[in-house]
Amino acid sequence: MREQTRRCLLSCCAAAFMAALAVCVAAQDARESLGPKDKPASAKSQEPHPLTALMSKLNSSLRPELRGKHPRVYVTEEGLAGLRERSHTTHRDLWQRALQQLRALKIEPPAPPAQERRVQNEVGIGAAEAALAYKIEGDKKYLEAAKKYLEAAVSYDIWGYAYNKPNVDLAAGHLLYGMGWGYDLLYHDLSEAERARYREKIAKQARLLFDYYKPKPGRTYSYSQNHVFIPMAGLGVAAYALYDEVADAPEWAKLARAIYDRVLATYSTDGYYYEGFEYWIFSTPWIVHYLDAHAHATGEDLYDQPGLRQTHLYVAHSLTPDGRYVFDFGDVFEGPLTRNSKGEEYKRSHPGGRFHTNYNLLYRFAARFRNAEAQGVAAWMESLGHYNAEDYWSLLWYDPSVPVVSINRQQPWHYFPDHEVVFWRSDWSPKATAFAFKCGPPEGHHTKAALAAFPDWHLSAGHAHPDANSFIVFAGGKFLTGDTGYAGLPMTEQHNTILLDGAGQAREGKGHDVFAGVSYGRLDQIHISEAKLEPHFAYVRGEAASAYEPELGVRQFTRHFLFTAPDGFVIWDDVATKEPRRITALLHSDEQIEQTGKGRFILKNGQAALRVTVVEPETTVSKIENNSVTSAGQPGSVDKGPRQERGLRLAVSTAAPATKARFTILLKIEGEPPSGGRQ
Repeated sequence: MREQTRRCLLSCCAAAFMAALAVCVAAQDARESLGPKDKPASAKSQEPHPLTALMSKLNSSLRPELRGKHPRVYVTEEGLAGLRERSHTTHRDLWQRALQQLRALKIEPPAPPAQERRVQNEVGIGAAEAALAYKIEGDKKYLEAAKKYLEAAVSYDIWGYAYNKPNVDLAAGHLLYGMGWGYDLLYHDLSEAERARYREKIAKQARLLFDYYKPKPGRTYSYSQNHVFIPMAGLGVAAYALYDEVADAPEWAKLARAIYDRVLATYSTDGYYYEGFEYWIFSTPWIVHYLDAHAHATGEDLYDQPGLRQTHLYVAHSLTPDGRYVFDFGDVFEGPLTRNSKGEEYKRSHPGGRFHTNYNLLYRFAARFRNAEAQGVAAWMESLGHYNAEDYWSLLWYDPSVPVVSINRQQPWHYFPDHEVVFWRSDWSPKATAFAFKCGPPEGHHTKAALAAFPDWHLSAGHAHPDANSFIVFAGGKFLTGDTGYAGLPMTEQHNTILLDGAGQAREGKGHDVFAGVSYGRLDQIHISEAKLEPHFAYVRGEAASAYEPELGVRQFTRHFLFTAPDGFVIWDDVATKEPRRITALLHSDEQIEQTGKGRFILKNGQAALRVTVVEPETTVSKIENNSVTSAGQPGSVDKGPRQERGLRLAVSTAAPATKARFTILLKIEGEPPSGGRQ
């Protein structure tokens, strides 16, 4: 009776959620297409889909020596013996820390239908985490905890959100990964009834995902977007876990391998991650999880990608000098609120006060590429007390034989030439002066050629922002001027760049993806034309006229950005348009903006400040206003979030519309003396 009651309640809940689904889907942003997208006009094509050929020719076969054995996805029994030895010797401290934050011993899995944001993701990770803990420690409490999480996953009739892409999105990837690896690790510790129940649930959900993603004429995929490669990572893990137990599991493996061929081909070539650091934290583990599972199960190593070799550079230079936050281009938490330890997102970005960066991923890259600098960046982040969502992976990823190049011996500036982003800091100390400057196409220059090569790829760059020729300044332990975080409607007015008659870049204001429908050939023209980076001096010149829609008639937007140690910036912009436009330059402040005289302002954040002097135009109109942002809404309706105040902005405009203008603005760091360069 109790089970019958439970099923009745679940059925009622599912019906209610599906009713809500119809309402929510109607409100979704049609401009943003995450995952597969079908073109009805192309559906009659007789040409086989490119993925079909890849599925038939690429290697996704389980190694013969692993057939009929468990575990096999990431480790064998022999591998587990080695991990047990590590856990008591070289990796003892890492392993003990992982055990201390084990989810399944601290948190009850949410009851079905578990529709709260991201909670099912945690169940997937928690199941795998507890299963590995049991195989290393042998304590039955970990086995019972793992089974509790596995049973929770089985109890969810819908994996993910009933109102948005049920069974085929991020939660499906997390749960297939967690159940797949948990089943594989615990195979010999489960009863036959348990094995059958878990195997059937994994197979049911894998088939739903496979059917949604399988190739067909006219179908395109957002290969470079996390809503593709996270579910496919889960499908790959499930395939290798059940490879010789479920008849169609080899087909799942083929599809995951084919899609990952495109994922890797469209991935960053310079290490920069276009969706923003919050999404590097969230997304990159899944690329690693797939590559590791595929390498172990098939013997094929797919790691040797230029972007993966250089991702430690993105991580290191994105961090602010104090290590408490990042230069937050793109969709990154709540901007001024989060970086000043406020707002709802701070609890997620800094659990227990520790910055959640997943730095242990760098252990894996350091080990695979024998990269001493990556090992040094990870060591630095560990010393800062950062947090890993899957700390248990350090037992497998950390290789103490890789030497460490101290962060203090690494170059404190870097130019990412494909994505056109510059990071500079005076040194690696917490009190360093630092800035970041961005002027490039949303997914990098390599994307133009890749789009031509892969007609089955469509972009979904909603997490990138219309921010060409923008910059962020950090000094005295504070953001002095910068971005405004994750936005449901990303707008140029949220960044330190320019507006023309109040209008910004790309097709802003129409949905979460401002670049949808914009010619990538035009976006590819956005670039940094010069970058000189030295210990006491930095100069960057950006060209961003093509960031604006043609109807605005922007002939030129050249920004010169000059820093001279220890505390001075000069920004001068040359702007030209076909028709007279009112041209507005923007500066943002986390906490306070005051006007101190004609063309003079001060931006304050705590004890740190940035003094602003507008040198030209000689006559301007200035306005200090709240920086109001449409925050992110629910999945599927991300552009429908509530309005939120995030700091202030200073808008300095030409006194009248003009076809040509030169803006020259001086910035001077004040407050606590900044660090002005390496000695």
